[in-house]
Amino acid sequence: MLKGFFLVLSVEVRRTMHLRCLGSEEDNPDQNWKDFRTTFISFCSPPRIKDEPDDDGFYASPKEDSKPLKRPREDDDTFSWEKRKEWNVVACSNSFLLILQDSKAKKAKSKDKKVPEADKRKKPKKEEEQKWKWWEEERYPEGIKWKFLEHKGPVFAPPYEPLPENVKFYYDGKVMKLSTKAEEVATFFAKMLDHEYTTKEIFRKNFFKDWRKEMTSEEKSTITNLSKCDFTHMSQYFKAQSEARKQMSKEEKQKIKEENERLLKEYGYCVMDNHKERIANFKIEPPGLFRGRGNHPKMGMLKRRIMPEDIIINCSKDSKIPPPPPGHKWKEVRHDNKVTWLVSWTENIQGSIKYIMLNPSSRIKGEKDWQKYETARRLKKCVDKIRNQYREDWKSKEMKVRQRAVALYFIDKLALRAGNEKEEGETADTVGCCSLRVEHIKLHPELDGQEYVVEFDFLGKDSIRYYNKVPVEKRVFKNLQLFMENKQPEDDLFDRLNTSILNKHLQDLMEGLTAKVFRTYNASITLQQQLKELTNPDDNIPAKILSYNRANRAVAILCNHQRAPPKTFEKSMMNLQSKIDAKKEQLADARRELKSAKADAKVRRDEKSKKTVESKKKAVQRIEEQLMKLEVQATDREENKQIALGTSKLNYLDPRISVAWCKKWGIPIEKIYNKTQREKFAWAIDMAEEDYEF
Repeated sequence: MLKGFFLVLSVEVRRTMHLRCLGSEEDNPDQNWKDFRTTFISFCSPPRIKDEPDDDGFYASPKEDSKPLKRPREDDDTFSWEKRKEWNVVACSNSFLLILQDSKAKKAKSKDKKVPEADKRKKPKKEEEQKWKWWEEERYPEGIKWKFLEHKGPVFAPPYEPLPENVKFYYDGKVMKLSTKAEEVATFFAKMLDHEYTTKEIFRKNFFKDWRKEMTSEEKSTITNLSKCDFTHMSQYFKAQSEARKQMSKEEKQKIKEENERLLKEYGYCVMDNHKERIANFKIEPPGLFRGRGNHPKMGMLKRRIMPEDIIINCSKDSKIPPPPPGHKWKEVRHDNKVTWLVSWTENIQGSIKYIMLNPSSRIKGEKDWQKYETARRLKKCVDKIRNQYREDWKSKEMKVRQRAVALYFIDKLALRAGNEKEEGETADTVGCCSLRVEHIKLHPELDGQEYVVEFDFLGKDSIRYYNKVPVEKRVFKNLQLFMENKQPEDDLFDRLNTSILNKHLQDLMEGLTAKVFRTYNASITLQQQLKELTNPDDNIPAKILSYNRANRAVAILCNHQRAPPKTFEKSMMNLQSKIDAKKEQLADARRELKSAKADAKVRRDEKSKKTVESKKKAVQRIEEQLMKLEVQATDREENKQIALGTSKLNYLDPRISVAWCKKWGIPIEKIYNKTQREKFAWAIDMAEEDYEF
């Protein structure tokens, strides 16, 4: 019966069978058939079936009790020896399944295999790798920022929606219906009712003054005292709204997310020189109450709603100019390719100009950063000469030169900001080096075992207190005593100096040199030196990252980048300590298990017990590493609770120093820079090698 079974093999199998079984024409045919059958079954073993993909349309799973699928016969499907070359044989136990499979279909089948979900998630990374490497292209002539710019303009704040009828405002204990404009401004105060700002006298005074400007004449005559205004009902309504937003369903959140994504897709990108660039802040800030930093004299004033008539659009002449909202027009449309902003307007509180700019990852921002750090590197070549110069100037016969030299010493040694001239009462009482007053320093011939100590105490940028006791050189100390003679506490320390004079002098010393370049240079060189001192080659990755953060912290302290401890700091530290305690218990259990396994292995002396000991050892090592990681994290958080590491990392530290350090010690760059920061510093990540020196 088997002898009568017609069987066709692929060319490869047939050739093998011929060599192994069929022999020559003179051999015994019966014996040849027996050998052929045995060899054929060995070729067609069941494991080959499992390797076949289960989605090719022809394969029947051996688990199912179904008949094998046969290939449908085509009209011209006549037998030929040429076609026979493309046939394969599939064996299922001891029975045979013959199918015709085109070699092209076989190739297509391998292409059509399902891509695992993990691979699908990796696809976007390939797109990131293909990002525009602008730093490899030729730069534009000095002053030219772009040749073509097109965008959709800004997104304005949504119009005010009046409060529901059941939300009441009370004045002097009685319900009072406010006009729409007055009600909108009242809601700004109501939303901040539980905030410390609303208790400050200057805030309340400024708010009430601006609120009355929005009232009708009838409301003005009635509402004369802010203390009689009751915003409680309004405040409770907004709290309920806030809670409702937190309790939104998945579908509602998804709807909001989709709307935000739609806005981002439409307004969040521009076309600049044939490249799609991300815009940083395409939404206009909504109206509200000005807060300011520290005790700002204008806190509580009304930030008015920005309208299209306030907006200046900047784009290229040959681009499609964004249309203003219906019924409105732009203040102006410019075509200035020597500036980097897309939209500008003037805010009403301090009269400062606000801009819509490109994202930090854009070419324009990246080029600016790159240039900034290259300028700081140029300072490295001449900083010794500059330092020798200002030391000589301490002995100058001109008071103006002496003051300039001492101020430059402070800017260099303490990384102080230069400080700008300001109109009194317009901004908070913050100062820089040039605007220091006599009351901001105290001189100590000796303090805490050190000679010639200067004690600084003043409010710097953003009303952050700068307090420092610094030993200085004797000649600096003597000059400061001279500068303070016959002066009142409120008098300027450097009365013959201002930022204009200082900056002009810095430009003479080196092209492009400013006080900020000194800060950038000192911050970057400090990081590089600290990394060399603190990095231990034998440390693991978490310990090396702790060393990096400590080096970063040294820079943040130098630049006075402070912050208030986060409100959740204590709670987060308690949670972290609980994790550490639990991990210690887990480690103790693992060590006991290892000890027990070792004792058991001594008695049994077999392979299984040895493997158990090795397994327990690895478990102990793994838990020890996890514990160390948690303890490092706790140390890092505690040390940095009042230090803002991000400011110096993003604005003052040459990113190539960090990238080189990561490459040298095998630290994943993701441990130092998050996704947004990696996009911002893509140029540095691409160009810096492990031997980079600032």
